[in-house]
Amino acid sequence: MNIAIDIGNTQIKIGVFEKDAMIHHENFPFEEFPNRIQGLCSRYPIENGMLSHVARLDPTHLEVLNERVNLLILNNHTPVPFVNRYATPQTLGVDRIALAAAASGRFPGQNVLVIDAGSCITFEFVNESSEYLGGAISPGIEMRYKAVNAFTANLPLLTPADSIPEMADSTDKALHRGILNGVTCEIDGTIEQYKEENSNLTVVLTGGDANFLANQLKSSIFAISNFLLDGLNRILTYNIEE
Repeated sequence: MNIAIDIGNTQIKIGVFEKDAMIHHENFPFEEFPNRIQGLCSRYPIENGMLSHVARLDPTHLEVLNERVNLLILNNHTPVPFVNRYATPQTLGVDRIALAAAASGRFPGQNVLVIDAGSCITFEFVNESSEYLGGAISPGIEMRYKAVNAFTANLPLLTPADSIPEMADSTDKALHRGILNGVTCEIDGTIEQYKEENSNLTVVLTGGDANFLANQLKSSIFAISNFLLDGLNRILTYNIEE
C-alpha cells in the first residue's frame, strides 16, 4: 500500500492507496501529524510514501515517516508520468505537479483543465498527449477577503459567505457579492477561453472551496475532492515501477 501526504498552507491531507484506489483519507492540523502517521501505519500495511509540501516541513515529521515507510519527497526533479512543457520547471510548485499527474492519469487522451480552489486558485492544463502546458495562478477566496481589509482603511474583514447575495444593499453584502461573483465569473470565463482553444475539454474542480464553487459555476465540471492526493500516488507508483 501507498500513502500520499500533502502538507499545505493550512493543514495536512493524507490518503492511503491500494494501487489506484484511495481506501482512506483524512485532514488534520500540523501538530497531530506524528500520532496520525503512527496510527495509519499500524492500521494499514503501508510500504511506500510520497510527500509534497508548499508550507513548512518539520524535521520530526520526516523522522516519523522514514521510520515507517520508504519515502519520496516530490520536487522539480522527480520523474513524473507526463511531459512537462513548463518554461521554468524549477519554479513549478509541487502541488501543481501533482494535479497535472492526476489529470493525465485519470483522464488519459483528453484535454484537461484542473482548477484547484484553495489558498490560491490555480489553473492547470494537460493536453490529450499528456503534455503539461501550464495555466494560471489567482488569489483564492479567503485571500481576497483579507486583501480588501488589509489595503483599505474602513472595509471590514469578513468570513466568506455561503452564497452570493442577490442584492448588495449593505457594505458587507457588497463585499460578499464583489468577491464571490468576481471569483465565479473569473473561473467561468477561464473555462470558456480554454474551451474555445481546445476541443473536448474536461474540467476538474478540486480544493477547499470546490464544494461552494461547484454550485455557483455555469460550466459543466467534475468536482473531485482529494485530486491532488491521487496525483501524488500516481507519481509514487510511476517511480516505484521505473
